[in-house]
Amino acid sequence: MKRRAAATVVVLAAAVGLIGTTAGPAVAAPTEHIANGTFDTGTSPWWATGTTLTTRDGRLCVDVPGGTTNPWDVAIGHNGIPLADGAEYALAFTADATVDTTVTANVQLNAAPYTTVLSTSVTPDGGREQHTFTSGLTAADGTFTLHLGGKADPYTFCLDDVSLTSDGDLAPEQIENGDFGDGTAGWYSYGTTSTAVEDGRLCSVVPGGMANPWDGGVGQNDVLLTAGATYTLSFDAQSSPAATVRVAVQLGADPYTGYFSHDLPLTAAGDHYEFTFTAPDDTPAGQVAFQVGGNTDGFRFCLDNVSLRGGEAEPPYVPDTGPRVRVNQVGYLPDGPKRATLVTDATAALPWQLTKNGAVVAGGSSTPRGIDAASGQNVHTIDFSGYATQGTGLTLVADGETSHPFDITRTLYDRLRADSLHFFYVQRSGIAIDAALAGEEYARPAGHLGVAPNQGDTDVPCQPGVCGYRLDARGGWYDAGDHGKYVVNGGIATAQLLSTYERTKTAPTAAWGAQLGDGTLRLPERGNKVPDILDEARWELEWLLRMQVPAGQPLAGMAHHKLHDQNWTGLPLAPEADPQPRELHPPSTAATLNLAAAAAQGARLWAPYDAAFAGRALAAAKTAYAAAKAHPAVYASPTDGNGGGAYSDDDVTDEFYWAAAELYLTTGAATYRTDLAASRHHTGDVFAATGFSWGSTAALGRLDLATVPNGLPAAEQSRIRDSVRAAADAYLATAGTQAYGLPMPGHPGAYLWGANSNVINNAVVLATAFDLTGQAKYRIGAIEAMDYILGRNALNQSYVTGWGENAAENQHSRIFAHQLDPDLPHPPAGSIAGGANAGLDDPFAKQLLDGCKPMFCYVDDINSYATNEVAINWNSALAWLSSFLADQGAGPAPATVSCRVVYTDYGTWSGGTGFTGQLDITNTGTAAVNGWTATFAFTGDQRLREAWLAQASQAGAVLTARNESHNARIQPGASVMFGFNATQSSSYANPAPGLVTVNGSRCSS
Repeated sequence: MKRRAAATVVVLAAAVGLIGTTAGPAVAAPTEHIANGTFDTGTSPWWATGTTLTTRDGRLCVDVPGGTTNPWDVAIGHNGIPLADGAEYALAFTADATVDTTVTANVQLNAAPYTTVLSTSVTPDGGREQHTFTSGLTAADGTFTLHLGGKADPYTFCLDDVSLTSDGDLAPEQIENGDFGDGTAGWYSYGTTSTAVEDGRLCSVVPGGMANPWDGGVGQNDVLLTAGATYTLSFDAQSSPAATVRVAVQLGADPYTGYFSHDLPLTAAGDHYEFTFTAPDDTPAGQVAFQVGGNTDGFRFCLDNVSLRGGEAEPPYVPDTGPRVRVNQVGYLPDGPKRATLVTDATAALPWQLTKNGAVVAGGSSTPRGIDAASGQNVHTIDFSGYATQGTGLTLVADGETSHPFDITRTLYDRLRADSLHFFYVQRSGIAIDAALAGEEYARPAGHLGVAPNQGDTDVPCQPGVCGYRLDARGGWYDAGDHGKYVVNGGIATAQLLSTYERTKTAPTAAWGAQLGDGTLRLPERGNKVPDILDEARWELEWLLRMQVPAGQPLAGMAHHKLHDQNWTGLPLAPEADPQPRELHPPSTAATLNLAAAAAQGARLWAPYDAAFAGRALAAAKTAYAAAKAHPAVYASPTDGNGGGAYSDDDVTDEFYWAAAELYLTTGAATYRTDLAASRHHTGDVFAATGFSWGSTAALGRLDLATVPNGLPAAEQSRIRDSVRAAADAYLATAGTQAYGLPMPGHPGAYLWGANSNVINNAVVLATAFDLTGQAKYRIGAIEAMDYILGRNALNQSYVTGWGENAAENQHSRIFAHQLDPDLPHPPAGSIAGGANAGLDDPFAKQLLDGCKPMFCYVDDINSYATNEVAINWNSALAWLSSFLADQGAGPAPATVSCRVVYTDYGTWSGGTGFTGQLDITNTGTAAVNGWTATFAFTGDQRLREAWLAQASQAGAVLTARNESHNARIQPGASVMFGFNATQSSSYANPAPGLVTVNGSRCSS
């Protein structure tokens, strides 16, 4: 960023804690950190890897072998380099080589995750190399290294006159993103009408008339202060028109103890300010605050170059990765893959042992995998899939290391299914969370019902200039770690919960939804004869409907993009204590299509349980789709990110495809089928290597078209299902190249914000391919993907709270903020963190992890929202996969009956209010069937009226028919049939069922 020079320097004395003023931190003479940089005394203290150090003609020289794989396979270096965050360094050396080549010079942390503060390409041609850089971290033992390997041919490299100096004793910097080069990251604001970075400065529009200075402000929390240490606070500030602002350094939580405070009369010209003070207390929760209230008239306040130097530096972050044998810390299914990853320097196979209670129960040899690109580690694979005995407390031993303990059991994922779904109840807005259902520590009053200090969500206005009406937008789920509610995130999360249930109507291993029925979750709606997962999805779906623009208003039928606080709030903050005004943000086409898709899917699933609600949802879906077609390019602004995420998306062709698919599946109407066929996504590749997410939703439509019964021609259905299988094959191929076995590429771009959900969504495709084909390879791939989530990764980290010996517990959340307030709970068991994010999109992660290998770009700290936040669309993916895995506990069911079925719809009667159907069952096996039960599910509001030649009943959408005494036996090659009459409305499609089972076995059709 281009820095602006201040017109004048104003040095003010402060009344609180002031010990004097200075023009800036004292800078000592440059300090040399390289010992023996001229090699006059030999090679010490220099080191080498993959070669041998020698001195030749007063230079340090090494012979570099050819044929090595990676640059770091051959390296030389110098340890003991002290690094100070914010300090300026100068590196210089002379290098030459016997061939034309390039090498890499790094200054970095000398321990995992080997964060670099300088990495530059060098051409060793005998010239003088000179580089200056600023350290972004503090470490007592940094290292200067030259990576020389990765070349096909051998050569000789020589080095001389090495110097690495720093600008002297620079006090540690305690402010993150003080020049706003990362936007508003790390900074909060409240009481202002807008806060954004403009021309490299943080500027806020401040309304007049606030009674006290602290009624509005901007600042930064979680500032480390050390008792007795001297600090220099400096910044540039400007006000237009002139206004008085109070600058304070204080405790960032109740009772907000003040350490320094000064009232500044700011001018439109702008000035530079510096203060020194002594901190009286130790705290990691200090706050630098610019309090802008208390002025009669409004003004525009701008801030830049904020610095607080002094005290102690944060120690360098070195993750504790535990034992080098990495396993799924929860365990493995008896009938499933069982693989682990060993981190080791060894290049040859190593013996391993599986132990239980100290006794060896299995053993073998590892398979070397070389350097894993995503982690930078040399690893081996341990495969103990042949061991299928159930047990608890097992461990793997290899290379002198013992893994975390784990279990082998069929019921491994039963509780995770319930826990991952329970997350949504404790994220609910607009309802008191019941201690009897959630536990005493998670109980809380209802949030955002307009009860002071809340200012919503029962009567929410739009942002100024957006609309002239107000909405009752209570309910729904808090999206993530803040109190915002977003339609585009709510849409995919709702859809994945609905699909978790809808899968039970088409997947042979799902047992027709027995484990997702009424009473299976801890919800206030349990006992209402509706599957609990549908009740939970309805809580969000009702909110989505409330976000629709009312009839008679501009953009009627569209959906507002989001609802959240006017300004960002700090952590922790209970929902019921949120004092910020709430605002509706402009409608968007993306949000409108999310509403259309989720409501259409919800309508067909709710039709058997609540016809009125289903009808209301379907009507809203149709209205929203029509509104989106009328306004196809209304995009959310990427700059609308104050108080909540922007969630901008300027390609909504995927949302159009998804919404058309759901409306077609629900209604069977030709108009939606026409739109579906016209979409480029209908025949395109919708399964990206890095998975689908809220901004890329075409895969949701494709998966439902592949699994939900519909009226598309057989050839088209076959093509759609083939595309799912092809994507699954591609994900299996990717997993085969990854030493940690996950279906995600190893490059940095694959480790993005929320990548854990993308990994899981790729596993959802694998699981769907298994449901469609029954081929074991897809089941194996889906199961193994969960190993990565639950601990088989470079960090030895389970990303799900309460699951695994080293599980995440400090996810970014205002509600579950135990790390900041011991009286608050950790996130509930079953909450998944976003995961490794090579983008390092928050200042906390960037400062801690800059230069990390992709799989190391994660920290279990509440301050890292870009790697460690919770989110509803991440937990919805976890819930879908957990439910699938729970259904796999018994292993693939043996084929006890071989059968073929023919389903016949004889058409409607009574003006379309009913129809007559028939099911013919043929025994294609070699043994007689003695007694049969046939089961299938409808897709809409069809309701059995009567049946003949079978005793039939219906529960929800599922029809079950049992033989009469006279047709119980089906000889090989013989057939039986039964018929039925059912009522229906014209609102819903009535396709042939996609799955029919006889005595629990899938029949061909």
